[in-house]
Amino acid sequence: MSTSELPTRARRATRAAAQPSPMAAMVASLQTQVAVAAAPAASAPSQPAVGGQAVVVRPRASTGGYTGARYSERLFHWQPGTGDADTDVIRDLAELRARSRDLVRNSPIAAGAQETQVAHIVGSGLVMQSRVDTQALGISPAAAAQWQAGVERRWRLWAQSELCDAAREQNFYELQDLALRTQLESGDAFAALVQGPQQPAWPYSLAVQIIEADRVCNPQFGADTATLAGGIERDSGGAAVAAHICSAHPGNTKARASAKWQRVPFRGRSGRRNLLHLKRKLRPGQSRGIPALAPIIGTLKQMSRYSDAEIDAAVNAAAQAVFVRMDPDAFTELFDDESQNRIVDNATRWDGTLRSGAAVNLLPGESIESPDLGRPNPNFDPFMSAFMRFVGIGLGVPHEVLAKSFQSSYSASRAALLDAWRTFSIRRQWLAAKFCQPIYEEWLADEVAAGRIAAPGFFADPTVRAAWCSATWSGDGPGSIDPLKEAKAARERMDIGLTTLADEIVAFDGGDWETKHRQRAREVADRVADGLQTPAMAAPAAGPRAPGAAPVVPPDDGSDDDEDTPDT
Repeated sequence: MSTSELPTRARRATRAAAQPSPMAAMVASLQTQVAVAAAPAASAPSQPAVGGQAVVVRPRASTGGYTGARYSERLFHWQPGTGDADTDVIRDLAELRARSRDLVRNSPIAAGAQETQVAHIVGSGLVMQSRVDTQALGISPAAAAQWQAGVERRWRLWAQSELCDAAREQNFYELQDLALRTQLESGDAFAALVQGPQQPAWPYSLAVQIIEADRVCNPQFGADTATLAGGIERDSGGAAVAAHICSAHPGNTKARASAKWQRVPFRGRSGRRNLLHLKRKLRPGQSRGIPALAPIIGTLKQMSRYSDAEIDAAVNAAAQAVFVRMDPDAFTELFDDESQNRIVDNATRWDGTLRSGAAVNLLPGESIESPDLGRPNPNFDPFMSAFMRFVGIGLGVPHEVLAKSFQSSYSASRAALLDAWRTFSIRRQWLAAKFCQPIYEEWLADEVAAGRIAAPGFFADPTVRAAWCSATWSGDGPGSIDPLKEAKAARERMDIGLTTLADEIVAFDGGDWETKHRQRAREVADRVADGLQTPAMAAPAAGPRAPGAAPVVPPDDGSDDDEDTPDT
């Protein structure tokens, strides 16, 4: 059958195949562009040279839509690489730690930033409050309260003593401070749970040893391997199983030659902890921590240099010195050669330093031209304040809290405090979970094993053990800008059932509700017994109202009350 004899539909299909559709033409065009992009590098233009050396140009993505991935003129020399976490971190740790510590020692901003974080996260110390799971243990609340009181009493005895420190220098609350400082400054810290020597009339053997990050390193300072990086040994599944600890600090040149390494498993054969590793893990596979100041080290150093230069300029501008200029003719006529040489020698010894009240002899023909220094610089404070915002952003702390400068309204200052306190609360919970709670669990296990504390099923069932070890950790409160307003807000939260009195006490100053309640009851009873207070005065004016009920408005006594005046 000829083509002319095909059915009409078949002839149309044949013509369509002979004439490509617009879609087919577009696909062909795209294929041509891809082929051109994938052509050999020999057809590409010559590569640019920097400093007389050819620069390797990476292939450019032909279909990517992100301008940040292109090698344009502005981004051409930005080629950071794509190493894994340990590759990007470990080889820079020595310099990061050294510079971070130097800034904390010598930069007021860096030292203040670290002190602010430690003061708000740890403060006077995180206090343990035992909160056993009564339902899981099947005990009554009264029995639980009695058991908790006994455990807290024995824990305080250990935590408040310097014998809990392997170095016998700090109590447990001071160890919290040291551990956090070390982690912030060095990137990570280690806490070894050791059995200290027995002391007379001291029933506890557990002690905590804080180990600086530098001491955990590869044996003989060797290179990293597939299972050992930065002194951390991992198993085939990637879990950290042990740390290699040097007997001396690598910076101690005298002891470094005789240094030895000890392999310390993180957990023993029984599963109990031997070593704690305090670090903030930012990437999968990251073996070591990064100093908190790492993102802003360059900025802080430049700020220190700038502030030092401004101080020097201001001091020079304030120095009042008298310059004695000698007439050349009088110099030659009045002094012989020996005297002239002596005067010239004394004048050349001046190093240019200005001292207030000094009289400086100039050589004949010399004169002083003092530029207008314009110091103190009126732009110094705005400039430093702007960079303080950068530092605050890098640390996750509002610059008002960092600089301890609250010059805005009540609402703005409170917003800054709340934002900072949210960050501090998260890091406090991290410190409690990674440092305080594990140590408490090991201490409690020692007490149960020694028979000094009764906890049935503690070693038989991990669920039961977790129920006995359950505890909360509270510390200092955030403080308040307007105590009256915040006290009213706390009462409102309790009245509508959002919080309890125990919650409000913990948030206010980290205290224990039961302790305050017993003390308050004793104070009221004593005041009533001594006639300083009547029972009617001791009773609350109005009990808590039901949720949704309207507040009771006291009668107007005619006095002015401007405490709730809106902020201006």
